[in-house]
Amino acid sequence: MEEEMADIEAQNEKQPEVAAIFKKANSAIALKFEDVVYKIKFTKSGFCGKITKTEEKIILKGVTGKVLPGEMLAMLGPSGSSKTTLLTALGGKLGGLLDGNITYNGKSFSNSMKRNMGFVTQDDVLYPHLTVAETLVFTALLRLENTFTKEEKIMHAESVITQLGLTKCKNSIIGGQFLRGLSGGERKRVSIGQEMLINPSLLLLDEPTSGLDSTTAQRIVSTLRELAKGGRTIVMTIHQPSSRLFYLFDKVLLLSEGNPLYFGERSQVMDYFSSIGYAPAVPMNPADFLLDLANGVSSNSEVPGTVKQNLVSAYKSNLANKLKSEVHEIDNPSQDGLNDKQVSRWAITWWQEFSVLLIRGVKERKYDSFSGHKIGQVLVVAILSGLMWWQSDVSHIQDQMGLLFFYSGFWGIFPLFQAIFTFPQERRMLEKERSSGMYRLSSYFMSRIVSDLPMELVLPTIFLTITYWMAGLKGSPGNFFLTLFVLLYSVLVAGGLGLAIGALVLNQRSATITGSVIMLSFLLAGGYYVTHVPAFISWVKYISFSQYTYKLLLGSQYKPGDTYTCGGAGGVCLVGDYPAIKKVGLDDQVLGAVALGIMLVGYRLIAYLALMRIGVAKR
Repeated sequence: MEEEMADIEAQNEKQPEVAAIFKKANSAIALKFEDVVYKIKFTKSGFCGKITKTEEKIILKGVTGKVLPGEMLAMLGPSGSSKTTLLTALGGKLGGLLDGNITYNGKSFSNSMKRNMGFVTQDDVLYPHLTVAETLVFTALLRLENTFTKEEKIMHAESVITQLGLTKCKNSIIGGQFLRGLSGGERKRVSIGQEMLINPSLLLLDEPTSGLDSTTAQRIVSTLRELAKGGRTIVMTIHQPSSRLFYLFDKVLLLSEGNPLYFGERSQVMDYFSSIGYAPAVPMNPADFLLDLANGVSSNSEVPGTVKQNLVSAYKSNLANKLKSEVHEIDNPSQDGLNDKQVSRWAITWWQEFSVLLIRGVKERKYDSFSGHKIGQVLVVAILSGLMWWQSDVSHIQDQMGLLFFYSGFWGIFPLFQAIFTFPQERRMLEKERSSGMYRLSSYFMSRIVSDLPMELVLPTIFLTITYWMAGLKGSPGNFFLTLFVLLYSVLVAGGLGLAIGALVLNQRSATITGSVIMLSFLLAGGYYVTHVPAFISWVKYISFSQYTYKLLLGSQYKPGDTYTCGGAGGVCLVGDYPAIKKVGLDDQVLGAVALGIMLVGYRLIAYLALMRIGVAKR
């Protein structure tokens, strides 16, 4: 990655030619949507929850319009007017009960369309520890096709940085809620830059000015205006633009509770509402006036609650049929570069995806994985455990068994709860990147597992090295490395269980509770606390990885023929006959290892299958 950052610096001299890359879109896209209707179904509970019935609610109520290359459409409306729902539908990301006709150059949504479309969400979903340059370089390496060399991809990233005015902060980290980094406007420009890397012909943005001051908002919308001049089709939702922003738009769509109140040229919007009897009483920002109407507020002396109804009726009478006839006009631009048969689903190979995601993952998570807090926690517990079991002799076999069970318990809980937060925390990023077709789920999943291995394996190795010799367990290298192997084996299984729970639940609070219950159940069935388990509940031990780990740890230290001092007066007993060990058994070690192996693969397979639903529109 350091080499790539150096390559970026080397490209600075090429800025004049690089800046021209994004002046014009690769192709032109005419976006048309006709009678778009979206419904949701929900279950309503009756008295005491005994009576339930399914109801249907209409979110979008027949929205029609078209946006041509070089035009910028602004969707206006108050909160809850379904602006984001419509934008999501236009981006091909909305499944379910969606009716109507949405076309791109007369064709339906496809792989080629996905590769020529940029979608910027309202919330900036970015990795906080990466710099601006790193964020855009990684995105370029993943999203740009292999027709570009690595150097050209880096050059594209540098071009976007220049185009969006991010040069001064390109080496600053993104930052987050508890990490100081970029300002809100800079973060928004980075999000737009990620989509600009593919030089999209159609760019959709959800509230790109939300939470920004008027000057920053003006700068962002002006940048989008320049992008539109390059032949791009740009659609955005915007809540309450200033008058300066309003006059930058070419077309306006006004929504109220899913109903279209106006679609057409921005320059004609005030004339239209004046023609149907709605004009501002005093000079004001046109956007504020439109939002007042969408909220049912008018200076006319009308019965409260009838303004919206009148505006919906006026739209149907004056605009609906005209819009439909315009949508049916044949004005699709040249479709060069949009042949779906020539566009593969993925931009780069699986191995390239894996390599880039692995480097990005290590670079982002190294701050958290090897934090002083976690290392200190493990060291304190290791030293405390070593002191508690200081030079425990084999004659104190119960004490040594307690230490081995503590190994299985602590290194079952610790990695499980490290892994359980993985996918709930990355859910939004995974949804964003998978929905844009950035990479295969398998390459992401494998890179995530491999990048976490150092943290998963280094700390338990340090922990065992400290406690093993302090506690006086068997000093031969064979016993030590066998114990280490069993412990690391168990850590990987516990991590897999954590990944599976996190992927299935995808809610940090619920996943934590679920993991706690499962882990406590496994520990209770581990063979240390209770040896005489009732038959009706004894099956739990067969699915408890703690039980198999404990069994293998006992096998790493003891053989059935080993002896220990017992009964006083120098009496000697067989370790294999010790009641607690005899109940667990020192035989069937291979069976225990196979059982853990099945869990190692099975838990990760469950996690992978659970992740397949993320970033895919439900049909």
